[in-house]
Order: sequence, then C-alpha cells, then structure tokens
Amino acid sequence: MTNDIARSANPSTIPATSREIRLASRPEGPPTAETYELVEAEVPALRPGQVLVRNTLMSVDPYMRGRMNEGPSYIAPFAVGEPLEGSAAGQVVASADADIPVGAEVVHFAGWRELSVLDRGAATVIDTSSAPASAYLGPLGTTGLTAYLALTRFAPVEAGETVFVSAAAGAVGSVAGQIARLLGAGRVVGSAGGAEKARRLVDDFGFDAAIDHRAGDLPGQLAAAAPGGIDVYLDSVGGDHLEAAIGAMRDHGRIALVGAISGYNSDDQVPGPRNLYEAVKKRITLRGMIVSDHFDAFPEYLEHAVPWLASGQLRTAETVVEGLERAPEALLGVLDGTNVGKMLVRIS
Repeated sequence: MTNDIARSANPSTIPATSREIRLASRPEGPPTAETYELVEAEVPALRPGQVLVRNTLMSVDPYMRGRMNEGPSYIAPFAVGEPLEGSAAGQVVASADADIPVGAEVVHFAGWRELSVLDRGAATVIDTSSAPASAYLGPLGTTGLTAYLALTRFAPVEAGETVFVSAAAGAVGSVAGQIARLLGAGRVVGSAGGAEKARRLVDDFGFDAAIDHRAGDLPGQLAAAAPGGIDVYLDSVGGDHLEAAIGAMRDHGRIALVGAISGYNSDDQVPGPRNLYEAVKKRITLRGMIVSDHFDAFPEYLEHAVPWLASGQLRTAETVVEGLERAPEALLGVLDGTNVGKMLVRIS
C-alpha cells in the first residue's frame, strides 16, 4: 500500500481476501446453482485515486437476468468467470482519494462482493443522516428515478388522469404509483401477483384499486378497476399486461416501456401484444426508456424525492435477504415476484 493509504486506514484491519459471486455459466431459462460461483478473491493494493469499500447492502434487480445472456444490448453482458455487478452501498475502509475519506458512506455499481475497489468517480458519497443507505438503492436511487422519468418525460401524467402500473408491488412500481398521485393523477390502478400484494397496494401505497393478475382475466379486472379507461401505463412486464393496457387505453394515451419481466427467463421470444393495431387507431404513444441514459436528471428528481420521503408522502418497502451467498436466491425471488418493494441483500 502507498503511504497515502497507510495514513487513511490501518492496513492490518484490511482483509487480504474477499468473497465475490461470479458468473460460472450462462443459464438457459431460470438461473440455477450452476450459474454462479462463490469464490475467495485477493484484495488488490489501491492505486492513487481509488477507494476500498466494505459493502453492507446490494440491490438485486430484474435487468440482471438479461445481462447473463450473451449478445449485444443496451449494457454489456456479464462475463463468464468474472464477478457480477450492480448497485451497492457501503463504507470506505481505505482511501487513496483525497476527496473521499475513510468512514464515508457511499453507493456504487460494484456489488455482488464483500469488498469493492473503486476508481475515482465510481463511488458517490451519500448522507445517511437524512435517509438510510438502503434508500439510495431504492426511492432515492435509480429505482425512484425510473418511476419519476417514466411519468414525467416518457408517459407524462396530467391532472385527473387514470394511471395503470404493472409490477406495482415491486421496487419501481410501488414508487411509481405514489409519484403518479403526487403528479396529480385522478385514479391509480396497480397490478400485482397474489391477493396479499394487491391488498398492500391499496393499504400501504395508496393505490385506488389493485388487480391480482394471478386470478386471471386481466382485461376484465382492468376494465372493472378503471371503467372509464386509462390514460397512462407504466410497463415493467410486457406480454399480457401490455396487451391489456392497450385494450383499456383511451385515445392519445401514453405508455412508458421500462421492462418486460414476463419474458426474462424464457428461451423463446415472448409474443407481442395481439392488439397492437389498437395503438394506431387510438394514436397511443409507446416509448422505451433506459434509466442510465438520464442520470443527468438525478438532481431534478432528488429535489422532489428527498422531501417526499422525509414527509411520508412517499412510502417504501424492502425485502431483505441476509448473506452474500443468498444473492442468487434473491434474484430468483425478484424474477418470480416474491418481493414487495426493493429486493436487497445484506452483506455485512
């Protein structure tokens, strides 16, 4: 270690190795135990400008399943034999960066490991006196930003309109329903898997009505929940949900396409909506969105989100799995819809 690092941390307290989860093979269908490898890796000495972070929490998100596949996409696939990655929060335990001292709480994108060595600019210092670290992985992170941008830029909500949110008990959906209300929506309808989740949409997150998509007849349930039709739809599911939304959409409606979790574990292409021509007749706008294209909007979003969260206008939920070794289990849970709110893994 350099002298700078030695002045900022006691080298004897820094482990020589750290556990990390690597991609062992590319899955066909749902990931299995053979997809992952938990290994002990050497912790390298820091170079100037780097910091060493002991991770406490990591985020598990549906898009991670797509990165296990080979082929071009909006983000590079995970490399076989290399650690997976994703959003994480932790504390700096050694620093060769004059701007980030030891003890600072940070968020970064090198999760799926106990210790992360980060280059200058890869770690963002957070204020955990105003919100817990987990909030920066959820409502104050890309989760919240996705919901906000979807409903302000890609399918903007106007006062009095009816909004439909799929995967509404999940991380993005549970935030989106509340943001829709804060933006002036007149009625907010959510879809979730199971009667208990549907109940929580109304009781915990303030939706006006909830659909249990596992009960069947999604178009019929949506028609009952929004008898006058819908104006805005936030799509995280694709498939039957997108088809039902197009069927229920009023003229000049808007759809923000942020995910298609119904097909993430499928080896075949999931069929598109059979009623797509309805989008032509109704003059519906469908816009795809990748949140990483819009990180410049974080300051705008946080101006709203921080006071919303502090005042209780924005309520969140977390599903926490204990232990790095259970991260693969947590990812399967997200893909199966077992979580309510943000799925997190507590590492230490």
